[in-house]
Amino acid sequence: MSVVLFIVTILAAYLLGSIPSSVWYGIGYFGIDVRKHGSGNAGATNTFRVLGKRAGTVVMLIDVIKGWTATCIASMLFYMGTIGETELLMYKILFGIIAIIGHIFPVFVRFKGGKGIATLLGMVLAIHPELALVCITIFILTLLASQYVSLSSILATLAFPVLSWVGVFGHPEPLLIVFGFIMFVLVVITHQKNIIRLLNGNENRVNLFGKSKAVRHS
Repeated sequence: MSVVLFIVTILAAYLLGSIPSSVWYGIGYFGIDVRKHGSGNAGATNTFRVLGKRAGTVVMLIDVIKGWTATCIASMLFYMGTIGETELLMYKILFGIIAIIGHIFPVFVRFKGGKGIATLLGMVLAIHPELALVCITIFILTLLASQYVSLSSILATLAFPVLSWVGVFGHPEPLLIVFGFIMFVLVVITHQKNIIRLLNGNENRVNLFGKSKAVRHS
């Protein structure tokens, strides 16, 4: 791959990740900047909290698509014959990580974004859909049991490298395992405040079955 094409694709992955879906959707549709309400985080979870389940679902799906699309840039390069099969996984991981960085540090909103969980999910779906579905199941079951999005995200992220390591879906892929543990560390770092609140017993819960109300613009 030429240096120019490499730079262009890296930039494309970053810009895809940088799309501030929660901010643009909140301001454009509700006239509300979610960063000024709730936890102040520009992510899907805070969108659920501030604008309601429908808005949160829309934002979450967009963020998943961002990660999936950026990761699939590698597949496009493979089918174009630009990279080989042995390089495909490496480039998928690279473009996916760049998209997550873009989500956490988006250029469009002064580099203050979300925590990247939905974007990470999109990336994992593009890399290993079967394993991603298992992690989604772990996330949902943990959320149903605890109502803590942060705890659910941390456990689901940890499950990815652990399940890869034990070879649940075939021979363990070292690069995938290393990537998984790096992502787990990143998730822990971005959830430091949540972990402290969990330990102190005052972390915010998500009411899955209660009626959600969006904040109204005054």
